[in-house]
Amino acid sequence: MNGKGFFQSAIVLALLVMLISACGGNSGTNGGGDSPGSADPAAQNGEEAGLSPITFTFFDKNVGDAFDNPVAQEITRRTGVDLEIQQPTGNPSEKLNLMLASNDLPDLLSIGRGDILDKYIAAGALMPLNDLIDQYGPNIKEMYGDMLNKTRSADGQNYYLANWYGLEQYPVFGFLMRMDVLKELGAGDKVNNGEAFTSEEFVNLLKAYQAKYPTVDGKKAYALTFNGDNMGAIKDTFKGMFGMYPYYETNGELKSDVRAPQYLDMIKFINSLFTQGLIDPEWATNKTQQYEQKLASGAIFATADAFWNLGNPNAVLKKEAEDQSKADEAQFYPYKVVAPGVDPAKTTYGPKSSLGWDGIAISKSNKDPVRAIKFLDFLASEEGQYLMMWGIEGVHWDMKDGKHVPRPEVLEGFKKDWAGYSKETGIRKWTWAVKNGPGSDGTPYDLIGRYETDPVSELAIKNLADSSFDTAPYDNLGPAGGTPEAIMQQKVNETTSKYFPRMVMAASEAEAETLYNKMMGELEAAGLSALEKIYTDNFNKRKELWK
Repeated sequence: MNGKGFFQSAIVLALLVMLISACGGNSGTNGGGDSPGSADPAAQNGEEAGLSPITFTFFDKNVGDAFDNPVAQEITRRTGVDLEIQQPTGNPSEKLNLMLASNDLPDLLSIGRGDILDKYIAAGALMPLNDLIDQYGPNIKEMYGDMLNKTRSADGQNYYLANWYGLEQYPVFGFLMRMDVLKELGAGDKVNNGEAFTSEEFVNLLKAYQAKYPTVDGKKAYALTFNGDNMGAIKDTFKGMFGMYPYYETNGELKSDVRAPQYLDMIKFINSLFTQGLIDPEWATNKTQQYEQKLASGAIFATADAFWNLGNPNAVLKKEAEDQSKADEAQFYPYKVVAPGVDPAKTTYGPKSSLGWDGIAISKSNKDPVRAIKFLDFLASEEGQYLMMWGIEGVHWDMKDGKHVPRPEVLEGFKKDWAGYSKETGIRKWTWAVKNGPGSDGTPYDLIGRYETDPVSELAIKNLADSSFDTAPYDNLGPAGGTPEAIMQQKVNETTSKYFPRMVMAASEAEAETLYNKMMGELEAAGLSALEKIYTDNFNKRKELWK
């Protein structure tokens, strides 16, 4: 090639490089979803917009699926961030403790709010987020609002972003009763009208069932049974009936709930059900599988539980209903029962924390915290919420008349196989920074949990949503882990757990009260009064921090 030809070729090559570079500069979108060719200069260049490819390691205590489904791919496309999800094999709590002890930390973590998250913060393993949010987190600020004030640590710093945050008036516990049996027993007028049952009405129903059905299909029938694997659900249901809170607040101090005047009344009430033969005598040793089998057998009328825990037995009862046109009525439905002297509007069946479930944090090992907070800011945005929880626009949902509308095949996919469809599509697979409630167009962020409700959920909302209350002021007020007081707390918990079934199954009310007094003596010896000073001190500090 002669000099002239080489010079011409070089010019052509340079022009081609410039053209390709210009096209490439218009190919990306920023974390907020600017379209190609946006007037925003940052959107013209992927690197300037923070979209150059980057991979973060992420330990999620709930999910270990690979980050490669359609929703994950769309998140990566919009943010440039890929995730290497670390498998939470075995016990996630043990894994988290081991990572902290060895200082072998992933870039991002999802940790349940409580002792382990507090350990990470105390150890300096998590990055403070205040400055990062101020500079790079406009969506976080907008969506979380005052919640950022409430999730601060004592030093005033935020070390995590909560998920499932914000108070939602949504039911949790209730007395679940077979609707078809309620109608048989003459309570048909109350099965759907949202009215509470008095304790007397409830007891009369239990007695009527026991008298009418001493056996079912040759099996001994009982008006009530419980899940011995989930004592918390049993206690919280009956506490809800008596309007009790996590702590007994009196004279500006927080006391253990066992000191509340209603507690002994509650014990006496449950004990009376037991001594009258209305409760399955094996209730305390029922494992979850046994419990579900008993409920599905048709030989149980009622239980006390979170309403969503009865999916398996309800499915069996529906399938085996003699009249399939009324199959829904064969299920257990949640109802409110009110103790004597308690205002139905002041029952406490729905303990829910506005501070959420998990904390999403950036570890001190993260080499690019700015990029990490920008990634979390996208997930926290309304756009990010709908992407994680509804899927991809034009594929899984469409915008019609200003509202998000799910495609029918998506709703059907979740009805047929919730876990399988979530894994396939990525919808609701990860719930990082997810907020409770509706988006700006009024549709719920939680498509599958709230957009369409089954008959049981609908009645739960009607009967019990007004009994929801925020547990956030009371969350995690106990002593710090690893302290002598933490050992005292463990002993107190063990003592109350030991005595609860004994009091319920006492031979008489007098014996139940004797056991209660014995329990209180052991609790005092274990250090309950000292612990209550810690609860009160932490409670007051929290109120001051939240001002």
